[in-house]
Amino acid sequence: MSYDTQLSVRTALEARRDGVFLLLAGLFLGTLGMLNILGLTRFLQLGQIGPWPVVVAVGALPYPVTFLCTDLISELWGETRANQLVWVGLLLNGWVLLILWLGGLLPAMSGSDDTTFRTIQQLSFGSVGASMVAYLSAQFIDVRLFHFWKKLTNGRALWLRNNGSTVISQLVDTSAVVMISHYGAHVLPIRAGEEVVPQLIAFIGSGYLFKLIAALADTLPFIWLTGWLRQWLEMPADA
Repeated sequence: MSYDTQLSVRTALEARRDGVFLLLAGLFLGTLGMLNILGLTRFLQLGQIGPWPVVVAVGALPYPVTFLCTDLISELWGETRANQLVWVGLLLNGWVLLILWLGGLLPAMSGSDDTTFRTIQQLSFGSVGASMVAYLSAQFIDVRLFHFWKKLTNGRALWLRNNGSTVISQLVDTSAVVMISHYGAHVLPIRAGEEVVPQLIAFIGSGYLFKLIAALADTLPFIWLTGWLRQWLEMPADA
């Protein structure tokens, strides 16, 4: 194979790697942006377990995808790149807060009704503030635990590092979001006249159950995607 041919093949391979990384990073960051806008604007009841309803904020629906993205990036590109993406996500959260603050600070057009914006702004400030703390702690825990399990098993047991990192980090994330949303932002739909703690536990349990099911459901897709991408992108197994 000539040098020019080798260079062309190498360039095409790098383009594929960059394209997949950008796709995963874009999906990760786009999901975060959607979470910040939708946030706590609506709560969904997805079922009932005994007397306890399974209630999930609409913004949480796509959130498990972020952990799938960081796990794939951790596995293929390594811990450093995954942590870099987490920091970019934090900057995105800050950018959303800045625009919401600026949009509320500047004068509205005469005669316009900004009730919808003010409602979204109030809910977003609460959800973004909560998610920034939860996001940082959960995502860094996810990345760190992923590589802890990878080193402990010498690169084997892909299912273990996928689930062993996500199930713990999702519990941290859910607990932090619920607690901060209530005590810091006061935006949870707490029923007046009833004890607060059981309601918070129900929110945490519902959110975590949804995320746990989603994490377990993505195990086979994660294993398949990892194997296929590693082969297609010619990524070393010890990335």
